[in-house]
Parts: sequence; C-alpha cells; structure tokens
Amino acid sequence: MSEFSKDDLKFMTQAYRLAQNAEDNGEVPIGAVVVDGDGNVIGKSGNKREQLNTVLGHAELVALHRACKKKNSWRLIDCTLYVTLEPCFMCAGALVQSRIKRVVFATHDPKAGAMGSIDDLSKHAKLNHSFTSESGLLQNECSHLLKDFFKKKRSEQKTT
Repeated sequence: MSEFSKDDLKFMTQAYRLAQNAEDNGEVPIGAVVVDGDGNVIGKSGNKREQLNTVLGHAELVALHRACKKKNSWRLIDCTLYVTLEPCFMCAGALVQSRIKRVVFATHDPKAGAMGSIDDLSKHAKLNHSFTSESGLLQNECSHLLKDFFKKKRSEQKTT
C-alpha cells in the first residue's frame, strides 16, 4: 500500500461523501473528485446513471467532464482523480484519453476493474499514455458502503 498524504485523505473523503450522496439519490455509491496540480478541486460527482438515464453517468466520467470544462481543455495532464471504486474499462479509457497524471482509488472491483483487477489500463504497453495508480485509501469505508448498498438492493428484490 502506498503512503498517502493529508491532501490525499482530504480529497478521498470528499469522494466518499459524494458516494454517500449518490446512494441517498438511489445511485450506486461511487464518488469521484478531480484535483489540479495546484490542489484545487476542478470536477466532482457521485454516480448519476439513474438520474441522467445514461451509461455515461459514471462518477468518474461526470467529474472528468466537469474538470475539462473548468480547465477549458480535454487534457488533464497535471491532475489527480480520487475515486471510491476502481474505474471500469470505459472510465479507465477516458482517463487514458484525458492524459491524467494520477489516479487514487479506494477499493478494487474484481468484476469490472480496469486498473489491476481484470487488467491495468493505467500502464498498458500498447496505449499512448500511462499514469500512476494507487489504491487502498479509505478502502474499508468505501468497500462497506458498496457491500451494504448491494445487500440492501438484493433484499429489496426478494421482497418485490
């Protein structure tokens, strides 16, 4: 596990709160925060797939979109993404395309993770960009939030 800074903890805590808010809105509890090289939050979001009724409503994609608008550029060269769950292949592909510098995620996703669980697009030799990825910050909290959410969903499905 990497050594994380106080700022890393601060930004991952923000992502965790966004995940909690997403859950309160009926979304899978995932949150994402994009921070520029000066330590400014330039994009953030919880999951919005249900709210926006689109597969593109992943927290990472919405946060990246907002960051690009804020920077007035699709290149996020000096930026770090903090996200509560390992990005999927779609989101990892967007991260490669954005030229992001670093990604910190809380917990691995063994069913869809594209930064170590199934494959690792952050360091894929055939892609035109690579970036640093680190995991484990607030892992227990984020993992429990997701597990509790899906346990509740399964329980609700059994009663309907």
